[in-house]
Amino acid sequence: MAPVFPENTRRESLIYPERSKNHLLIYSLLSPRLSGKCGWGGFITLAVYCFGDSMQSFGDSGIFANEDALREDWTPTELPERDDELEAIHNALAPASRGTTAHNLFLYGKTGQGKTVAVKHKTTQLEEWATDTGEIDLEVIWLSCNNITSSYGCATKLVEKLSGKNPNGHDQQTVFDKLYAELDSIGGSIIIVLDEIDNLGQSDDLLYALPRARSTEKLTDARVSVIGISNDFNYVSNLSPKVKGTLCEKEVEFTPYNATQLRSILGRRVEIAFQDGVVTEAAIALAAAYAAQEKGSARQAIRLLYEAGETALTEGDDEVTETHVESAHSTLERERIVEGIRNVTPQDQVVLAAVTLLEAKGETPSRTKHIYEQYTGLCSQIDLNPLQQRSVRNHLQDLAMQGFVESERRQSGLQGGDYYVFRLNTTLEMTIDVLSEDSRFQEVGIADQLSRASKNQSR
Repeated sequence: MAPVFPENTRRESLIYPERSKNHLLIYSLLSPRLSGKCGWGGFITLAVYCFGDSMQSFGDSGIFANEDALREDWTPTELPERDDELEAIHNALAPASRGTTAHNLFLYGKTGQGKTVAVKHKTTQLEEWATDTGEIDLEVIWLSCNNITSSYGCATKLVEKLSGKNPNGHDQQTVFDKLYAELDSIGGSIIIVLDEIDNLGQSDDLLYALPRARSTEKLTDARVSVIGISNDFNYVSNLSPKVKGTLCEKEVEFTPYNATQLRSILGRRVEIAFQDGVVTEAAIALAAAYAAQEKGSARQAIRLLYEAGETALTEGDDEVTETHVESAHSTLERERIVEGIRNVTPQDQVVLAAVTLLEAKGETPSRTKHIYEQYTGLCSQIDLNPLQQRSVRNHLQDLAMQGFVESERRQSGLQGGDYYVFRLNTTLEMTIDVLSEDSRFQEVGIADQLSRASKNQSR
């Protein structure tokens, strides 16, 4: 075999190609100067990756046209499925256009129902009208309450947003006064949008004080109204009565989308995000059906279709089909389970393992007492101190809130009262796979118990 002389390589170093496999070229390098330093005869091995035409390249995909339209921060220009909710928001904001204070507004519904998008849509319309006509001075202030757990923290963030200075360290009333001063310096109509407001919990002092600030003479030049957006249906019930009467002046519920609505939403998004004719109607229908069946979330449906598109791209296919959607659904479901189980407490994990084991044995829906018996048995195996049955019931409710288990309220007769039963709300096989990866469950054989129970049920 003739030697190959690379550029800028001395003739004493001869490279001999030995083999080529999967674009990996392996060479042997012989150099007298390396003799004795790198093995017998001075040979060293070089591995050189060669990128040929058959490998994937960056740039146009042939699948996507505008991927930004599939991301969470994309704001659609129309929401025909939410006409009634948009009208309610419009009516709540309308007083501002007449020179008085807009109504306080509370929106609630599960994630992915278009709450934030709807508010952005209507507040943007109001801002554009105010700019075009010049009839009112308007300011819309947005604040995400994610990771903010108190009225004090919320007021602090608002002051920092408006002034650029963080007043943290001052007492609550001082921070509130600084906020009033900043709002009055802006003047005119001010709409404060608190997204994910339920993170504030029962710390509702600011929610009571802000909407009433003008009537209590804390504000003189500004007319402030508050829009609260919540993913928690029960958040309002935990507020004090005085806050309910103030914040919830107008309420709008965003119910989950059905499959027909989700199919329409996906159809519009496909026209923007994908190349023409790439996504089949069957793929759109299946993605909509999956999302409608689980949460009725447009966000989930769009994410599923995005994942299906990337799957098709990775596999070198020319179109996105039902097969890609099914594969994407499995991938996202596993990611959700893995991420969720990692983020719950060890006690939550054992409670979930107990429900999963009962599900695998075909013994669900189960009452708390039956689950508790399974739970205490697992605790003894992994040497974990068991909780009281009431605490386990609370953990079951928490797991239900997170979507891992499904709770159902039942009646046991006229004298028996109500009780709850629980069953697994995630894919059994995937949940078993994820739990089985936990070293604690592997060491004591719980993983094997889960696997055996699942196999026995499938027979």
